[in-house]
Amino acid sequence: MGDGGRVSQRERLATSRGVATPPDRLTESWRRSESYGISLDSVSPVFTGGVDTGSLFYECGHEVLLGLEETLTGEPVSLMLTDADGMVLGRVCSERGLLRALDDVYLAPGFDYSEREAGTTGLGLALADRAPSLVRADQHYCTELWDYTCAAVPVTDPVTGELVGCVNLTTWSEQSHGLLLALARMAAGHTSALMLARGRGRTPRPVARGEVFRVHTARDDEPARPLLSAGWRTALAEVRSALSQGRSVGVVGEPGAGKVALLAEALAAVHPHDRVLTARPPEPQDTQAWLGLWAPELGKPNTSIVVGRVDGLPSRAAAELARTVAATGTATTVLARRSFTVTACDPARVPEPLGTLIDTFVEVPALRHRLDDVLPLAGYFGRAVRGRPVRFTPAAGRALSTFHWPGNVAQLRQVVRTAVTRADVVDARHLPAEVFGGAGRRLTRMETVERDEIVACLRDGLSVAHAASRLGMSRATVYRRITQYGIRTPRERG
Repeated sequence: MGDGGRVSQRERLATSRGVATPPDRLTESWRRSESYGISLDSVSPVFTGGVDTGSLFYECGHEVLLGLEETLTGEPVSLMLTDADGMVLGRVCSERGLLRALDDVYLAPGFDYSEREAGTTGLGLALADRAPSLVRADQHYCTELWDYTCAAVPVTDPVTGELVGCVNLTTWSEQSHGLLLALARMAAGHTSALMLARGRGRTPRPVARGEVFRVHTARDDEPARPLLSAGWRTALAEVRSALSQGRSVGVVGEPGAGKVALLAEALAAVHPHDRVLTARPPEPQDTQAWLGLWAPELGKPNTSIVVGRVDGLPSRAAAELARTVAATGTATTVLARRSFTVTACDPARVPEPLGTLIDTFVEVPALRHRLDDVLPLAGYFGRAVRGRPVRFTPAAGRALSTFHWPGNVAQLRQVVRTAVTRADVVDARHLPAEVFGGAGRRLTRMETVERDEIVACLRDGLSVAHAASRLGMSRATVYRRITQYGIRTPRERG
């Protein structure tokens, strides 16, 4: 067994009651539950208070569950949404007896039903392993939940790939559960599709399954990286110092902030002869193949490894990776840890088995907190795309350097890539409309189209009156939309 053959209390209880041998995923979850101090007899999840019912995930998921509930009229099934941390956001159920019973075990909005708080459940296992999960009756860790069967499927943002929550279906344990997981899968899929349709109209992310690792090596034709601001240099110095001392490093920060780039730059400075392999989490079903392909590189001379987005790894993959690093061998363990670095959005979200292997966490500031980096990075990205220097006009420079960059450096790279395909000298009119908007919320597809049309008119130099005439709106409506979408024209930025 992966943890040295240790048998948990829950496994002994299962054996004493003649429970069939459970799958490995369940026994691993039982052992984690025991390590969290979960009671075998009663469930007592934390009540976290108010729930976020204003998110795109909740809006779409709730609508999908309402539709599904109509097809299950008379069936004792509770349909639930949880957030990524396992907090129950809402329930849809017409069976009062089941609702009262679920209230008794606190499977209700506002309660944290993650594996760490409630032990092995369908939703807890689905979130921990990032995989569809069915937990039947006595497969639950806590005996108080043996009256129920739960099927849960995680839901990811179709654009960013970020885990946003899960769909959970719960029924009585004596009910047929044959279709329960299939229904949960369908609801999760419909939720993700509806989120994409109502989002910003961007294309969905590529499936992670094909990306195992990339090799970073310096090329003679690459432009020199620009000298960046104090915030970046401070973070870089901290990482370099830790690596120089042989410490394993985790770099954290918002998505797209440049975490892998920071690690690659620091590794190139401290270990200039190393090759750098970067790995990103695969789809859960591909975990073993993913680990088998690159994990043998751990501990090899002149090899540094960056495992990105470890907060997106399933619990099983994180535990297996931690065991692999720890078991690299006495002679090479120090080398393995020295060459092993990770990235995540938040150190608190790094899976516990991996967190114990990281000696130092360093945060990369978001791009909006280091706006002095925008123009140097824009020039760097532009030259990388065109193969020659690219110039930005003062109007374009003002637009870029005053935008709030919610997508950080990754968004800037894409904006520059789009702009430099249109001209060698980039003006404000070559920039996408998103750079001129400042809405504090996610826009729908129709709102995005409307904003882009207004920006296009104003960017062409039209007055509000002429823009209103071209768009078939009143001037008052255009003024309201400018305020609503936070639109600023290049002239206003000057």
